[in-house]
Parts: sequence; C-alpha cells; structure tokens
Amino acid sequence: MIHVNHYTLSNGLRIVHNEDLSTQMVALNILYNVGARDEHPEHTGFAHLFEHLMFGGSINIPNYDTPIQNAGGENNAWTNNDITNYYVTLPFQNIEIGFWLESDRMLGLDFNPQNLEIQRQVVIEEFKQRNLNQPYGDASHLLREMAYQNHPYRWPTIGKEISHIANATLDEVKEFFYRYYAPNNAILSITGHISFEEAIRLSEKWFAPIPAREVPKRELPKENQQTAIRTKSVMRNVPVDAIYIAFHMCNRFDKNYYVFDLITDLLSNGRSSRLFQNLVQKKQLFSSIDAYITGSLDEGLLSITGKLNTGVSFKQAEDAIWQELSLLKTTLAPDEEMAKVKNRYESEQIFNNINYLNVASNLAFFELIGKAEDINQEIKKYRSVTAEQVKDIACRTFIPENCNILYYQAIQ
Repeated sequence: MIHVNHYTLSNGLRIVHNEDLSTQMVALNILYNVGARDEHPEHTGFAHLFEHLMFGGSINIPNYDTPIQNAGGENNAWTNNDITNYYVTLPFQNIEIGFWLESDRMLGLDFNPQNLEIQRQVVIEEFKQRNLNQPYGDASHLLREMAYQNHPYRWPTIGKEISHIANATLDEVKEFFYRYYAPNNAILSITGHISFEEAIRLSEKWFAPIPAREVPKRELPKENQQTAIRTKSVMRNVPVDAIYIAFHMCNRFDKNYYVFDLITDLLSNGRSSRLFQNLVQKKQLFSSIDAYITGSLDEGLLSITGKLNTGVSFKQAEDAIWQELSLLKTTLAPDEEMAKVKNRYESEQIFNNINYLNVASNLAFFELIGKAEDINQEIKKYRSVTAEQVKDIACRTFIPENCNILYYQAIQ
C-alpha cells in the first residue's frame, strides 16, 4: 500500500507526496496536462518540441543540466499524446536544487531564436531517424491516419510532418508554452527521502510565487464510430513483410479498460502467450508478434503487429490472427490461463512500484485521471476481470467494421 499525502498551492499546483526512507534519493516529477492531442492540426509536434526546449535554459538559469550533474542527480522527460512528463532525481541533501530548477522553467523559458533553432534541428533529426529512415518507422503515422478521422490521435507525438516543426515561429512556441505550462495545469509528485512537511515548505518557497495562467478548456473533436473495415498497403525497403491491425477500444476511464489490457496479455505477454505459442512456434507464420493497447486517455486502440516469416502471405498471416481472435469470442479463457496473466500483472506492478522514481511518475498520472491513491486499486481492478467479460469485449471489438489493417510489404 502506497501512502499518499496531498497539498494544493494557491496558484493551483497540485502536489502528491510519498515518503520512502529506504532510499537516500528524492524524485521530483512534474506532469503537465498537455500532449500531442492539444496541438493544432497544422502545428503538430509542439508538445514533443517542448520536451527538448525545457532543457535549453530558463529565465534565470541559462543551463539546466550542469547544476543537476554537479549535485549528483539525473533528469529526463517524455511526451505522449496525452501528457508531458519531466523528472529529476537528487540526493536528499541537494533536493532544493531540483525545486529551484523546475520552478524556474515553469515560470518561463529563455525563449531566443538560437535555442529554438538548436532544438528544432534536434527534433527534426529525431523525426528522420525514427520515422523516415528506420525500417517500419512510418507505420504509426499510417495506422493512426487510418484509425482516426477526426480526433487528434490521428498523428503521433513526434508530429504529423517535419514541416510543422521546421516552420514553427518563436511567437507560436511562446504562445504554446504560456497556454499550457502553468502551475494550474500541472501535478508535482515528490517521492523518496523527504518528509511531507519539507516537501511542502520547498514547494511553497519555489513554486507558490508562479502565477496561475488561463488554460483553455479542452474541447477535442469526437471520433465517429467506425462502420467499415479500412485497409492500406504500402511497399518499403524493409527486411520482411509486416502486418499492423488496430481495433478501436474504450478510453482510460472506462471500467472495461482492464478487460482490454488483460486481453492483450492473454494474446502476447510472454512466450507462453497464445500468439507466440500458436503463430510463432507451432505454425511458424511469424518471426515475432505482439498485442498491446495504447492506454490513451481518450478512446484508444488495441493493436496487433507481426513480422511475417519468408514465404508467408498476408492472407495466411491475417487469417491466422483472426482465428486466434475468434477463439476469444467463442470460448471462455481457462481459469489457469486467466490466473497466469493476472499473477504476472501483479508481480510487474509490485516490482514497478518498488522504485521511488516510478512511484513519483505513477502517482502524478493517477492524480491526473482521478486521485493518486487509485494506484493501490490497480491490481484489484485487473484481478476482477472475468473470462465472461473477456469473451463479451472480444465479441464486440474483434469485428471487421471496427478494424484497420496496414499491409507493410517489403520490396523484393
């Protein structure tokens, strides 16, 4: 059981805290409630750009990394379609340095043309390496464009196209920052070797003076229900053929979220899972295959991706996947199999939350979607999923009219 303390500053910054004296370190995790879904369709990639800009210097501190390194700490960040997350870890004796640094860049960045150009080129190069020059790198772009017609999930976090970042102006970047990077649009999670009283004292000292900002109400376009199968075929210079299949699923707040999560574990979590045992080992149709959910806050996707063995046709591969999905729709999963995936899930969750930094990021996320204490209910919710629920969701989800298929063909 993870004990959580709560506090809210006058400027709206929410603070969650967990003391862990088993470590000599402290983690500060700041979650900003902004992601790629908040971008304008013609100005995508901004949330990810800020993942880099936030390390380029703030109003009063020209260099972010050096003070952290000199104090024996580490820092990093990540972005997805829903949120942007920054964290720093420091020995508890030096933790005030973290409060100083994080509060100053929340107050304001050192917006200058040189810094923007440096980070712009870094992001453009990352776009090229990961999505244009890497085998299968554009699959996410292609699949999202098929699955989503209206919702901004139709582009990945890196952005829709390079030109959106290449043409971003300093004024546009400033506007995005002051619109979303505000104390009243953030959650500060503090974990490790620090008391609640000290965490609040430092939060009041460094973050309370930052004024709240006017954060726009999120009004995203709703995705219409898909009514017919969507397919797309592309040819690329890749080693082997690959198939990508995506089904629409519920959002993160829906009670059926845990059913979808368990379904993907039945299909592909570990070497004893169904897809690996049947399609990789027995039938030898795939060299690798995986099933996963996006876990997004709005309605997400359950995806199945596989690399085909030489000589296997797309029809053979696709038919085999549909056969496996049909079994979920027609036959209840055995108790032993359900118990196996639930036990594995529980062990993964317990192991994940041993680390104070993982606890910091997890508490911030659960505070965003409800309350931080909900982290203690995750295992219970997952364990409550029944075989009957799995069958019901499978019947409603794994149907052609809810399906998007990308045939990714290797050039011979």
